[in-house]
Amino acid sequence: MSHENEKVIIVEGLTDKRQVKKVITDEVTIVCTNGTLGVERLDELLETYELDYKDVYILVDEDYSGIKLRKQLARELPHAEHIYVSSEYREVATTPEQALATALVSKRIAVNPLFLL
Repeated sequence: MSHENEKVIIVEGLTDKRQVKKVITDEVTIVCTNGTLGVERLDELLETYELDYKDVYILVDEDYSGIKLRKQLARELPHAEHIYVSSEYREVATTPEQALATALVSKRIAVNPLFLL
């Protein structure tokens, strides 16, 4: 099975996932961690989504728990690319679609061009 061009975005929660889904047009798997991860849950994600073999993007909130999760994921997935939302918005879910689309497109993730106007 080929894993080329398979993209996975890791977010914290369902509201983040919904916000990302609104703006992307790319074939992307969006995985919710629902907060910080235990070792077992992380291993489960690595295996289920074959994260070691895909383009992984980490998009988490700019708050204490998001930063902690980003550090944890960065250790486990050193090949992952980081997408940041402005600390002005703090949360992925409350980031305006236009700002989110700009951040995603900067990582070669296709978005609805209406959000780039």
